Amino acid sequence: MAFQCQRDSYMKEFVTSVVSCLPAEIKLESNGKREKVTGFNVVLKDTILFPEGGGQPDDHGTIESWPVLQVTRQGPEALHFITSALTQGQEVLLKVDWERRFDHMQQHSGQHLITALADSMFEYKTTSWELGRHRSSIELDTATVKPGEMEALESVVNEKIRAHIPVSVQFLSIDDPAVEKVRSRGLPDDHAGPIRIIDIEGVDANMCCGTHVSNLSHLQVIKILGTEKGKKNKTNLIFLAGNRVLKYAEKSYITEKSLTALLKTMPEEHVDAVDKIQKTMKRLQKSNLTILRNMAVLIAQNFKSQPDRGSFFSLHNKDGDNEFMNIIANEIGFQDTVIFLTVGEEKGAGLFLIAGPEDIIAALGPQVSELLQGKGSGKGGRFQGKANSLAKRAEAEALVQECSRRHSAGEE
Repeated sequence: MAFQCQRDSYMKEFVTSVVSCLPAEIKLESNGKREKVTGFNVVLKDTILFPEGGGQPDDHGTIESWPVLQVTRQGPEALHFITSALTQGQEVLLKVDWERRFDHMQQHSGQHLITALADSMFEYKTTSWELGRHRSSIELDTATVKPGEMEALESVVNEKIRAHIPVSVQFLSIDDPAVEKVRSRGLPDDHAGPIRIIDIEGVDANMCCGTHVSNLSHLQVIKILGTEKGKKNKTNLIFLAGNRVLKYAEKSYITEKSLTALLKTMPEEHVDAVDKIQKTMKRLQKSNLTILRNMAVLIAQNFKSQPDRGSFFSLHNKDGDNEFMNIIANEIGFQDTVIFLTVGEEKGAGLFLIAGPEDIIAALGPQVSELLQGKGSGKGGRFQGKANSLAKRAEAEALVQECSRRHSAGEE
């Protein structure tokens, strides 16, 4: 069957009745994780809420006051998942999340237009597409596109939008000869009912189950952001349509204003200004590494020059890396000296290294790692790793120092 949302994509409210309501469980994404939700799959006599399909996500909305968390298609039926049970035969009011619906209409009709013109202008066939949360992509059956082609395509696409071309919906029986003349990537295995055709007058006729605008002028504008290398011998065309273009322009302007204030340059100079900053940072980082390496050598030499230096050395430095710590350990030598080194924020994350006679470091390593809430590994009298917290550094130092003392005294 064709749902009401497919007959009239502009309908925002609709009264229908409940055919069935069965317990169900689905997984929904929440804070980056998929969590199980228990509720009910509701089948309605008809619906204005589009079930996902054809590259288009499902609609959001409500049945009475209950949010519809998911709409999926099962053969000729649409399953509406809600968390409350409804009664068979009950009359209910459906409302669609219009902002989401109209956005999907713009992106989907925009895809049809771009696909048709990419084919007619350059013979680039569309093999798939994705309506993304922020931007959409069309997979073109070509390994590369030539310079200037996307600019030309965008220009003609927007000419068609300005031409106020009607978009109509037709329903044909599956055995209608006209079906053979329609562009299609095939029907799903569980397809039921008539064939639905989206006809952009004089431009394209294509089988599709999705929701669409009734006139290309409702797309407002299309921006082709560019292309990316896709799967083997494919190219992904990235685009925005309608309100997404306006939001993208607003966000870009806000970013531009912030960068102008930070960089103290005009917008057209932002790239050069950031490039200069990055080059300066790289020079400073290189210089800082040289200073740290020299400092590591001096620290080790200073310790070795002390006549009463003992057999234990400990140091914490805010700045540094594994190389900094290893230089100190190598310069001092850890055959007869136990060394405990850390770098990073005093009570934050950082790095650690312990070195000394192999017979005590193998046992000390895991203990120090546990105290610093980190992970590490080692061999040959050296154990190092990452610390998630240096808050218990003093306890770790005391542990290492005590083991060093007992080793020197021959107690272990």
